[in-house]
This record gives sequence, C-alpha cells and structure tokens, in this order.
Amino acid sequence: MQITNNSILITAVAIFLCVPLVACRQQVNTPAGSVQAASASVVDAASVTAPQTLANRWIASADEARSLIEQGATVLDARSGLHVGRIEGAVPISWKDFSPTGATTRGNLLADDAQLIEQLQAHGISSDRPVVVFGNPPRGWGEDGRIVWMLRSLGHTQAVMVNGGFQALMDSGAPISAAVAAADSTFVIHRLAQWSIEKDALKSQLGAENLVIIDTREPREFAGSTPYGEQRGGHVPGAVHLYFKALLDEQGKLLPHETILNKLEALNITQDKQIVVYCTGGIRSGWLVAILTTMGFRAQNYAGSMWEWSAEPASEYPLDTL
Repeated sequence: MQITNNSILITAVAIFLCVPLVACRQQVNTPAGSVQAASASVVDAASVTAPQTLANRWIASADEARSLIEQGATVLDARSGLHVGRIEGAVPISWKDFSPTGATTRGNLLADDAQLIEQLQAHGISSDRPVVVFGNPPRGWGEDGRIVWMLRSLGHTQAVMVNGGFQALMDSGAPISAAVAAADSTFVIHRLAQWSIEKDALKSQLGAENLVIIDTREPREFAGSTPYGEQRGGHVPGAVHLYFKALLDEQGKLLPHETILNKLEALNITQDKQIVVYCTGGIRSGWLVAILTTMGFRAQNYAGSMWEWSAEPASEYPLDTL
C-alpha cells in the first residue's frame, strides 16, 4: 500500500494530541484514486526526525521532543522571564529578537535577512538540524508557537513546539541544567508566504465568503478593551473569537483532537476555509497557526495584528466593538 501525505498528516495529528488514531480515522485518496482508511499504527518516537514526518508537523509530544533532543536537535527555551532550571543545552530565545522595535510594527518579522540570520545563528539554529521549542503554556502567551511559525516561515522544515511545554518535558525525563549552550550553526533563509498575511491583503479580503478571521485574544480585548498598547479597541470586522488557551487543559496540554475539532466547527472553522488569525502582535495567533497547520487547515498569521491595524485610519481599517 502506498502511504500518502494525508496519511502521514492524520497519523501525526493523532499522535501529538495523544489520542488513539482509531478515534480520528479518515478516508484518504490514494494516487490510483481508491479510498483507504488511515493506518492505526503508532509512529515510533525514534523516527520523528525523518523529514517526511516533521514536514507537516509543527508540534511534538514530550517523549518525541526528548528523542529529538537526544539525537542532537537544537533546543530553544521560549519562556519569558527568569527561570532557575531549563532543559539541558536549551538556549533562551525571545520573539522580540527577530522583530522591529517600532510601536506599531513590532509584531512583524524583521525585513532584513542579514539581521535575521545573525540572530538565528546566535541562537544555534541551523537550517538542517531539527529544532525543539518549549514554552510555559499555562502562563505563557504562545511564544513557543510564534517561534515555530517564524522558523517555518523562514524555510526551516523541522521546527516543532512541545505539547505541554517545559513541565511536560521534565515529566518525560529530559535532563535539567542551568547551563546554556548555543552550537555553531548555518541558516539559509527561504521565506515562505503561505503562513503569513499582510494588513492590506487582509483588508482586501474582508467579507469574502470563504474567509474565516480568528481573534485569539482575551474576551475583553475582543469586546474593545486596549490593555496592551493598541491605539484603538475592538476586533476586525467579521472575526470570530477563540481565546487561544481555550484549546488547552489545566496542565497546558492540547485538548483531545475531537474536542478541538468540535470547538472549531462550532465557529464555522473548517478545512475548506481560508483562515486568518490575529492577536495583539502575532504571538498568540502564531501559536494557533501552528495548531491549525498541523491539523491540516489553511491558516495564515497576521503578525502585525492589532498593534499595526489599530494604528491605521479607522475609515480604512475598521474595528467593531461589543
């Protein structure tokens, strides 16, 4: 039997959500046009470094991440603030190191490839070496997903975030150390546009029948509050509200696959739609794009988000309030 890309994707989604594959079996088309059910086999954690396995996966379980680390993956600690312990060899990283400093543009990626490469290599990130990023899901802002979105958008094909973050990695037996080590690295940027959208492109698509816009911020932000420096309050017209932490359990792990699908479908978020996700500065929305992309949705992060949109004239870039 030939294994298609869809088969690999279905298997991957089931694994990272830690649910039996039988629970989310789907029919997939083979090249010959026949229809077969996805295999119920479990991918061995030692095989997750295969490019065909990581190509469509932006998320790994803690056990898979530990296996990648043991095989030499670069480890990035995306948690904000100071932390006494970290995973052995992990390099602290902040999304701010890869963004402009302007008040309205700080959600975007740096436009200068040379600056990006300098920062990427300073963090030990190579194009040809897997990257494992962990955060603090219960208390964080989705920084780990933002870093993975950034790396994927710059052409890295084996960057993943850890489901459950630092605590899950600790529980899996990953070694803890206070030491920081950034290995020598070489990064070649190949910018990919399919996971990003700019403000003018989003404006031109407002009201499109096949477009779903997701606001991942807190309910008060969606309603019109401006707690994080937005120049105007409200949400992009037509946006649906899905607070990003609504997809996590109390331990910071992703909810089961079917539960997430039900939440998405309740908001008319389906795989036949083009999805644009935003927040305040493209952090929480980058995290959600990582989830949606791994699940097979066509999702784009509006990295400029509300810092950028709200700074534009209201007549051209409108906002709705509740």
